[in-house]
Amino acid sequence: MDKKSVSVTLDHVTKRFKNVKGKADVIAVNDSNFVIEPGELVTLLGPSGCGKTTTLRMIAGFELPTEGKIFIGDQDVTMLPPNKRDTATMFQSYGLFPHMTVFDNVAYGLRLRKVPEDQIKTRVETMLSLLGLDDMGDRAPSKLSGGQQQRVALARTLIVEPAVLLFDEPLSNLDALLREQMRVEIKKIQKKLGLTAVYVTHDRVEAMSLSDRVIVMKDGFVRQIGKPSEIYEEPNSRFVAGFVGKAAFFPVKVESVSDGVWKCLLGQRLIEVHNAADNVVPKSDAVLMARPESLTITRKGEGKIDGRVKLNVYLGNSMETFIETDFGEVLVQIDDPRVKAHYDEGSEVAIDFEPNRVRLLNISEE
Repeated sequence: MDKKSVSVTLDHVTKRFKNVKGKADVIAVNDSNFVIEPGELVTLLGPSGCGKTTTLRMIAGFELPTEGKIFIGDQDVTMLPPNKRDTATMFQSYGLFPHMTVFDNVAYGLRLRKVPEDQIKTRVETMLSLLGLDDMGDRAPSKLSGGQQQRVALARTLIVEPAVLLFDEPLSNLDALLREQMRVEIKKIQKKLGLTAVYVTHDRVEAMSLSDRVIVMKDGFVRQIGKPSEIYEEPNSRFVAGFVGKAAFFPVKVESVSDGVWKCLLGQRLIEVHNAADNVVPKSDAVLMARPESLTITRKGEGKIDGRVKLNVYLGNSMETFIETDFGEVLVQIDDPRVKAHYDEGSEVAIDFEPNRVRLLNISEE
């Protein structure tokens, strides 16, 4: 495939569904406005009903926007049907034809396009080789494992050489280990072919491991766009912080800020924080967000929050320690527990944190 990568642009796109029972219309997507750069893999991430699948379906042409425009490259495709757009979609259900061989399943799209048979043979064999299916062309889909079927579905999608590849939760039917393997496979192939890709999932690990950028959605709105590291380390709201990873939240009173150092009251203790969202202001209530790996456990009275160890969960390369505090249960992650100290269940302890690894969030931004 040597097709040039293209961008995907949503220009203030809204999708409104009419309510047939006379109630208010349902706004599935509300004023989405973003650009996916050529060759990027961008994930639409959010809970059920947030608008991510509707957004993907509008890019594919299965739904038409109520307002706004959609561009693929420089072409306005807003009102074009799916077969007139240079896209291909891989769905949650692989949709393989059980009466066809693997070869014929992959060749299906090319035959619809009246590609000569000699070219079909060459292109299908090349694609099967790319996806590690070299010796499986004569097999029926029922004779393949779940991961192999997933790769056949991916091959059938890629073979038509779309400018934009769309994924609608394609790994949700696989077990955990196979999902992890296929995430890596998809990313490798997408990068190798240089395709622009849009991926829909509600799985934060999938989104963080696959994406160049993540678009977090809630209630039809785009809540934040950024690289996975930015979304994880610098969320702009409590919702984003909690959705993309484990986090503890503590109410604080912001006293002042000077040279990037925020002084806050956490209970009766004055603390310093070096990281804050743009809408946090002095002399206001705020929320202190702390990831489990940003917290440490020390002896009672020597940290910022006192508590009692409720539960230790050993995970091999780390240990998760759940601590009861006056602010609720707090999760602390201890990496390499064979080397680093940890405390027995029932121990009186204190929790401390590094000022530059926690973040202040506006209390009104849910």
